[in-house]
Amino acid sequence: MKNGRIAVPSLENGGLEGMRAGHFGHCDVFTLIDVENGEIKQVSTIQNEEHVQGGCMVPVQLLAKHNVNVLVVGGIGLRPLMGFNQFNIDVYYEAERGEIKPVVEDLIAGKLQIIQKDQVCGGGQAH
Repeated sequence: MKNGRIAVPSLENGGLEGMRAGHFGHCDVFTLIDVENGEIKQVSTIQNEEHVQGGCMVPVQLLAKHNVNVLVVGGIGLRPLMGFNQFNIDVYYEAERGEIKPVVEDLIAGKLQIIQKDQVCGGGQAH
């Protein structure tokens, strides 16, 4: 990835040195990383909005409103994944690392894969 805005679901205050949240829908904040010419230019965070039952489109719309191009998750349901697809936000899967910075560096380096339908979480689970 050379240019764009990456969102990473994050715990507590987030930030590049922060820790990732396991499922995007219930994260505390989203860390936003602006990338230009393959380099991290700016890092900011936005508060996640209330995630009510059946409201998995709330974070989708929030990230679309903040001009996010790419989301990196360790878990996501099919419905929000389809929502991100509608907004042309690419969703990448990485479930091993807890830290934000190395995951972002791997994404920029082209080491992460776009999530596949068989990697989504089952329906009815809290995300």
